[in-house]
Amino acid sequence: MRRLLMMALVFVPICARAEYLDVIQGKLKEKCTLATYVVIKNDFNEYWGKSHGYQAEIASAVLSNDLATIHWLGHTASAEAFGRALDAWRGELSNPKSVASKLNERFEKCVDNTARRGFDLM
Repeated sequence: MRRLLMMALVFVPICARAEYLDVIQGKLKEKCTLATYVVIKNDFNEYWGKSHGYQAEIASAVLSNDLATIHWLGHTASAEAFGRALDAWRGELSNPKSVASKLNERFEKCVDNTARRGFDLM
């Protein structure tokens, strides 16, 4: 029992400090190129993500059974930080003049999201 408790104490801090990965799977719309999507992602990182502790990158499949699917990989310090960023993003969408709203409009013109998943990275 004591050994189990000691192991738990060793691993709990590792799990509690896990980085969070937000993965959004999607397909580019006909009039949007990968280069355009990367520009939108870069603007997101610069004008919104940086101030909310969220940094994104795009993964484009090289080897896959579905080469048309792209993946948005968003990084935050923790699931809690992701939750705060998501709450802020959703809250800002109600203001059409907000940075989030303007970025979201560009995203909607470029990509159809098909799935979203979240992961703890350790």
